[in-house]
Formats: sequence, C-alpha cells, structure tokens
Amino acid sequence: MSNLRVISGSARGRRLKSVPGDTTRPITDRVKESLFNILGADIMTSTLLDLFAGTGAVGIEALSRGAQFVRFIDRNRLPVKIVRENLSLTGLTAQAEVFQMDAFSVLQGDVDRRFDYIYIAPPQYKSMWKQALQMLDDNIGWLAEDGWVIVQIHPVELEVIALKNLVEFDQRRYGSTLLIFYEFAQ
Repeated sequence: MSNLRVISGSARGRRLKSVPGDTTRPITDRVKESLFNILGADIMTSTLLDLFAGTGAVGIEALSRGAQFVRFIDRNRLPVKIVRENLSLTGLTAQAEVFQMDAFSVLQGDVDRRFDYIYIAPPQYKSMWKQALQMLDDNIGWLAEDGWVIVQIHPVELEVIALKNLVEFDQRRYGSTLLIFYEFAQ
C-alpha cells in the first residue's frame, strides 16, 4: 500500500497509488506541505505544468487545493497510467490533462498555454533538471508573466546554471530534497 496521500483541499486524506520500483522520485509529505505553504493562496485558480510527473502527487495536491488546471507529462507508460488512476481516485480528472510524452520534446515544442507554475522533478543524478531548465529558459513562453519554475533535486545535484530569462530567487532544503525557485529576470 502506498503512503502517498493528498494533504489538503477537496481530496484531503485520499491515498494515491505509487509507481513500483525506483524510476520515480516521490515527494514526501513534509516537502509537499512546505511547498504548498510557500505557494499559499496563490495556488487557487492557478495553472501548473507537472513535468516528469511520476505519481502526479504535486499536481494532484495543487488541484485539491484549488488550482484551475494541471497538465501532467511523463514519458513512461506506467507513471502515466498511475497519474490517471490517481486523478480518478481523487475526482480531479476534469481539471487535468495527462500526456505520455518526453518532457524535453514538450519544452522544445510550440507553446499552447502559459502556466503559473512549472514543476520539474526528473529522475535523480542524471542532470535532466539542468537540461529541462535550460530548454524552458530558451522557450520561456510556457511560463506566465508572474510565474515560477520550481525544481526538485537532491542537494548534491545542485550546480549554478547560466540562464538568460530566469533567475533563482529561493532555495529550500528538506533533508535529501532541495527545492529551487526561479522567476523571470527583471
């Protein structure tokens, strides 16, 4: 049985299915609670792009707390199936899109919607977060004017990245998880 759950909002307390094996990096309740405390009421009526979605726990938490819309992207079949099942379990399917696609292809593709939040949590230790962040910086139209990009990595993965459109404005460390926050450069 999974110990993933929705912490707050309309689906509070609902258990989420997890992806078997170690191909995903599930967010802990502590980190998720801290993240949504930072986002606060701004999550209400917002839009979120959940790249490398895994179980969908971050996007589903956002929907449960009042986000208007979340698009989930994962290239692997099983995580996509689990995200769809978790959306169904929480009754949040209507406000979501789930695509089995490579996140890098999405970021290089045509922008069809701007998102208030873009969450990047790729598999650990593969430098995928840097590639995704640089691609997003190059195709910045995905991010709404006052939007944030949030990267979830292990602290040992942290490197300084030269970006032209985005600037880091905060970091929060929770044990073996580091959240890095970016916004438009002024």
